[in-house]
Amino acid sequence: MGKRVGIIGVGYVGLVTGTCLAEVGHEVYGIDSNTAKIDMLRRGQVPIYEPGLAELIAKNMAEGRLAFGTETDECVRRSDIIFICVNTPPKPNGQADLRYVDLAARNVAQAMGGYRILVDKSTVPVHTGEKVRETVKRHNKKNLEFDIVSNPEFLREGSAVADAMHPDRIVVGVTSERAATAMRELYEPFGAPIIVTDIESAEIIKHACNSFLAMKISFINSIAAICEAAGAKIDEVVEGMSLDKRIGREFLHAGIGYGGSCFPKDVSAFIHIAEDFGYDFTILKAVQAVNAHQRTRFVKKIEQTLWVVGDKTIGVLGLAFKPNTDDMRNAPSIDIIQALVHDGAKVRAYDPVAVPNAQKILDEGVTFCKDPYEAAHGADALVIVTEWDEFRELDLERVRELLAQPIIIDGRNIFDPAQMKALGFVYESIGR
Repeated sequence: MGKRVGIIGVGYVGLVTGTCLAEVGHEVYGIDSNTAKIDMLRRGQVPIYEPGLAELIAKNMAEGRLAFGTETDECVRRSDIIFICVNTPPKPNGQADLRYVDLAARNVAQAMGGYRILVDKSTVPVHTGEKVRETVKRHNKKNLEFDIVSNPEFLREGSAVADAMHPDRIVVGVTSERAATAMRELYEPFGAPIIVTDIESAEIIKHACNSFLAMKISFINSIAAICEAAGAKIDEVVEGMSLDKRIGREFLHAGIGYGGSCFPKDVSAFIHIAEDFGYDFTILKAVQAVNAHQRTRFVKKIEQTLWVVGDKTIGVLGLAFKPNTDDMRNAPSIDIIQALVHDGAKVRAYDPVAVPNAQKILDEGVTFCKDPYEAAHGADALVIVTEWDEFRELDLERVRELLAQPIIIDGRNIFDPAQMKALGFVYESIGR
């Protein structure tokens, strides 16, 4: 039998989580304080780009398992398990801002009419569960029973629906067997291993995972810098590393560094969490520094290739921080384009889906194009920032004819250097 599930906050995590829970048979009611977003969803429009999500939302709304609203009271009334999926943005010092988590906990406590399970799905510092418990207890005037659960998400933008429907594992941090049983029943349809821990361990697992993956990205970008200086090939180095079962290939892709909403925020938050416990997480500070420097190194590569950037036209392919999303949060394209414009370049930019979001951030000195060929037309160089499959399939001979100079500077290593040379390009990439 399906569970009655509430979702507080239908942003990226909440919307995907709630929709996929509905898809396996649960009754889901999602709320958000952003009334415009709720109105969009009720009209069948999806406020984010995520492959496969719009279809699942439409299907489950039509079949009556998924609905949206704005009132916490209604959400609590209709739900036995309530997920907190609100934003936890970084403060100026890098710590997570938990005001929305606190507000959600207070609102649920005041609306409760019986036992509820309140699940922290947002990425939060260790001991947040304890604070949520204290908050609910203070505002739960009827002294009703409740449980707090930590259930970190491991969704990758661009493949979030697939990740939610076919997870590697599900982590559930609990303090009671009653809550553990309910969460096992909730996730049983997904057929994934369910790891039950204490709440503190579950909270650390999320930060540890994202920080480790960010570390792999910064590590391989450091190796790429050495390869460039030594005349080695990063592709061959990765091949030799990845066949070691202890290492693997995942996240060993040299490029211009990570972006998005998760890795930058979670690495910064984990550094501050460690500091609160008296530990100086120097490894993660180096990860941050390498990632920031990678963007600077890429701009320098463009400058070295063109000699003078000022008054030249540069086509930029890719604006979102990664393919299959329209998310511009902490996107490397922002720093790269702003640096080029600052140096006097004229930028012609294209992205398959992120242009509307990019236009809110990048305006002066940037012309947005309808396709990659328009971006290349008359440009002194073409720069690849996001590895969309569309760019891998470009008609390169047409691109060469459109460019004022046959120069491609590839920040994602999507082309083969030997092939590009044979086609007559001046081709620069990362670590090769």
